[in-house]
Amino acid sequence: MTSLDRPVWSTLNNHHKNSAIGNDLARRFMPDVNLFACARDDSEAAIAALDTIIKQREKVYFLQADPVKLPPELTVEMAALCVQMVLQKPISTPDDAAEFHLLGDDDVPEMLELTALTNPGPFQPRTHTMGNYYGIRINGRLAAMAGERMRFPGFTEVSAVCAHPDFRGQGFARRLSAHVAAGIQARGDIPFLHAWETNTAARSLYQSLGFELRHEMHAAVVTKP
Repeated sequence: MTSLDRPVWSTLNNHHKNSAIGNDLARRFMPDVNLFACARDDSEAAIAALDTIIKQREKVYFLQADPVKLPPELTVEMAALCVQMVLQKPISTPDDAAEFHLLGDDDVPEMLELTALTNPGPFQPRTHTMGNYYGIRINGRLAAMAGERMRFPGFTEVSAVCAHPDFRGQGFARRLSAHVAAGIQARGDIPFLHAWETNTAARSLYQSLGFELRHEMHAAVVTKP
């Protein structure tokens, strides 16, 4: 198993260990940072440990190369396949990168509103602290954004790529994705990302930027009744 096969486990034991809840068998993010959880492996002890870190009526997300295995106390709300893609080729930041705004605490309400509208994946009040997030503003409105999520030695994830429906079709997602990926490469990491297997438009966009398919991934949304 490589670190990319269980990226949630990898990031919670490295760059985001200060945002982790759990132990050496299972970990999750603090819920105001993100909603991902992961067992160390598929051992009985690790799977059972998931129950100890998830509270009743909580919703958590799983993302890993192996099929998601759970203790009987947890219920799967949704399960689907994703693809994991990596960028090995050099990429340049767009010429208009000066128009991209580094987003911070003051932008959180708009970031939450945009991600709730477009659903690029779980986004919580402190998700923006996981890495650098950039946005494009049109007449003061946050029209599009993208940023960094999971990070561990050698790799950083491009995530939360989204554009408001009022501003789609202008290439914002492409340019922001390229800008974030170029920044990741500039510090020596390999950019990677995830997309739903059925989202052919997103996959085509990322392929046009040079991302290549690495692995099929299993995603699940899980609750504890």
